[in-house]
Amino acid sequence: MKVAVLMGSNSDLPKIQKCIDTLKSLEIETVVRVMSAHRTPELVADFTDHAIENGFGVIIAAAGGAAHLAGAVAAHTLLPVIGIPVEGGSFNGMDALLSTVQMPGGIPVATVGVGSGGATNAALLAAEILAIGEPALREKLAADRAKRREKVLAADAEIQG
Repeated sequence: MKVAVLMGSNSDLPKIQKCIDTLKSLEIETVVRVMSAHRTPELVADFTDHAIENGFGVIIAAAGGAAHLAGAVAAHTLLPVIGIPVEGGSFNGMDALLSTVQMPGGIPVATVGVGSGGATNAALLAAEILAIGEPALREKLAADRAKRREKVLAADAEIQG
């Protein structure tokens, strides 16, 4: 299954690059698109209305400011939707976080934190969702988590001298 990574503006790309890189490192087919809940709502609706039949298993939607992209996507699909609130603007991402996380009952959006850690977590959450039915992907996730653990242990050993 594929993962779609949608962003409201191409200026979001550097802020969500870790999401894309993480998906690709796990060898998950990733499609990256720019579409806006406000400026191209028909494109968002068309893409998400056909996402299941086009082989997608999860959609990640990143947006800043009013950040309605994830909600607009979730309104048009039964696929899991993960929202990445993008930092920036007057409120440095707090507005995006609240817009993404405060969905009405019945239209869920899983929301990760603001910043590059959130972008990485969006990719890992998407991978975990897909891994439910893909044992090989579960093994890659386990290896990734072990590598992250070893990195922390190595840093601790270095500090301890």
